[in-house]
Amino acid sequence: MSEQAETVSVRLVDAFAEEPLSGNPAGVVFDADALTTEQCQSIANELGASETAFLSRSDDADYRIRYFTPTQEVDLCGHATIGSVVAGGETGRLTDGTATIETNVGVLDVELDADGTAWMEQDAPTVREVSLEYDRVAAALGVDVAALEGVARDLPLAVASTGLPFLVVPITYLQDVGGADPDMAAIETLTDELDVTGVYLFTFDALSSESTVHGRMFAPGAGVPEDPVTGTASGAAGAYLRRFGAFSGGSTDTVTAGTGGDTSVAVSIDDAEPTELRFEQGHYVDRPGFVRVRVDGGVRVGGRGVVSMTGELRVPPTDESDIIEG
Repeated sequence: MSEQAETVSVRLVDAFAEEPLSGNPAGVVFDADALTTEQCQSIANELGASETAFLSRSDDADYRIRYFTPTQEVDLCGHATIGSVVAGGETGRLTDGTATIETNVGVLDVELDADGTAWMEQDAPTVREVSLEYDRVAAALGVDVAALEGVARDLPLAVASTGLPFLVVPITYLQDVGGADPDMAAIETLTDELDVTGVYLFTFDALSSESTVHGRMFAPGAGVPEDPVTGTASGAAGAYLRRFGAFSGGSTDTVTAGTGGDTSVAVSIDDAEPTELRFEQGHYVDRPGFVRVRVDGGVRVGGRGVVSMTGELRVPPTDESDIIEG
């Protein structure tokens, strides 16, 4: 190991959780200005969390954040942002409870409430219906095609995004979600074809009476076969539910655009609908967590977090070795 190796401080934060070893673990690295893309990728791979956030200086916001899975950089990550806000509060970096972050999708607002709930603004929501054969989707997810078709009349298959696009797939019952046996190769082919990050499977048949839906998210193409609790997918699903009037019985779309069989729709808000939703996820991978989603003129994702580990990594120069020592 070179004597010139740099030492960086790292944290693991369990996001969308109120106790350690639940929710979704995210790596957080502050003061990442000197790290190269290759070093960030190596650190993310070494930490092994589904995403690691790297915070550095920004000319346009309080912080610049880049997000890396163990295999690639992604434009936005909800739970790593929530983890960064929680860690920022703990370390005194978020002194007044609010900040702006520069991401690959633009500058977004974040906030830390007095009760410890962290919030992040999402990108402007869009939803587009897609034409897919239900038997193909059922085979990829390892579910009964009848369970998908049972809700198709009211809630179609669609790609929704509030910064990262997901194929949103409604299904009938909790047992259908829990019994899913995904074919990761087929899911990766499907997500590549649709140019989406992953597939979000959900049902209104939730475990908790306080929850709106129960979901699972699969993103093998991004190096995350199953994500425990996904903030960006929850935000996208919140936009999806608004778009198709899941709580008011009718569509609330206002602007349409697009070509071919797919239509992109900007989401409007029906004042009669609830402005906060609760998404539960992670129970089938023993990492239960809860995401709060507010849709009130924009989309915001919130949740609690716990710093579960702090430590240091020695990062070699990129022209010597990719090995990182913990």
